[in-house]
Amino acid sequence: MQERLQKILAQAGYGSRRACEDFITAGRVRVNGQIASLGGKADSAVDKITVDGKPVAAAERLTYIALYKPRNVLSTVEKEREDDRKTVRELVDAPGHLYPVGRLDFESEGLVLMTNDGDLTNRLTHPRYGHEKEYRVLLARRPDEKQIEAWKRGVVLEDGYKTQPVNVRYETGQGKGAWVRVVMGEGRKRQIRETCKQLGLPVVKILRIRIGELRLGNLKPGQWRVLDPREVDALKGKSSEKRTNRR
Repeated sequence: MQERLQKILAQAGYGSRRACEDFITAGRVRVNGQIASLGGKADSAVDKITVDGKPVAAAERLTYIALYKPRNVLSTVEKEREDDRKTVRELVDAPGHLYPVGRLDFESEGLVLMTNDGDLTNRLTHPRYGHEKEYRVLLARRPDEKQIEAWKRGVVLEDGYKTQPVNVRYETGQGKGAWVRVVMGEGRKRQIRETCKQLGLPVVKILRIRIGELRLGNLKPGQWRVLDPREVDALKGKSSEKRTNRR
């Protein structure tokens, strides 16, 4: 049966459908030796599909792993040839084309979901689904009420983008600094660091503790675990759907 190429690639563990569309538009995908075009279809049981010259295997068994990304680890699968920094994929000793969902910058740490489920990846990263991400942020100095309120309303960053409103609350003091709790729906690159820079609040540490319904729990830096079926259902929104249907 013919299906869209991006769906076939996502099911084979090449990332979200949007990421797979990028593979196609970059000319990295071929069907029966011919460069594929966006919107093209194929039958994975009949056609020879390759990415960068490598055959695309049949759909993998779906895998879902929660990882505590330590500081100074890349939230990527591939890296530049001369880059000797460790990646999140190197920390997870599990088979398959696993990709990180909810990337963290190099200096930040905490929860990263590793999976080969392209549909779930799209659901967790697409703004229209509104999945929250929660962080604990250690600041070098204690924020005043004006800074907290500005953070909550949204801050204009250096590139002119104004961040959406977020939930920020003071948690506890630590020396001259403080821990704050941040819950946000969007996830622009280095958003917390850039926001704090505009507010004059030096960041010491960023720790992500939640993605949607998935929590970091008791994992330590570098540790990972396989999600249980209930956690997967919650990420996919199935648990809330079941509750709604019972009413």
